[in-house]
Amino acid sequence: MATVTALLSGLVFGIGLLWSGLANPAKVLGFLDIAGRWDPSLVLVMTAAVSTAMLGFAAARRRVTSYLGVTLDLPASSAIDGRLVGGSAVFGMGWGITGFCPGPAVVGTGAGELKAVVFVAAMVLGMALFELIERLKASPGSGDPCP
Repeated sequence: MATVTALLSGLVFGIGLLWSGLANPAKVLGFLDIAGRWDPSLVLVMTAAVSTAMLGFAAARRRVTSYLGVTLDLPASSAIDGRLVGGSAVFGMGWGITGFCPGPAVVGTGAGELKAVVFVAAMVLGMALFELIERLKASPGSGDPCP
């Protein structure tokens, strides 16, 4: 049941991205161009998305399992550190350069848009590189050679 619910949720999310214009890189870049020809039409979409997420996370904090009985795996840390700021900056630069963030890029890939395919490939490569670096840092012998 959880898999079917996840599939349907993803489908609704993808349709929402298409309907709202968030899957259109030109519209997103117009929204992000606050110093030029700014297109404010996505403000309502972003406000609704952030508000919905805030309500969802507030409800999830009071639970240990989802309504379907799946264990919730919420972030344990709320610290704002260099990794969070750096990751946010890289995300923002990628979004500003391409007009895609991960969800709309997957939608664009499904539609066969070459720019989205390249974005998703770079995103997957970046995630794999991150995992490799994290594993190397955690492996024995990767610590300080001087005790």
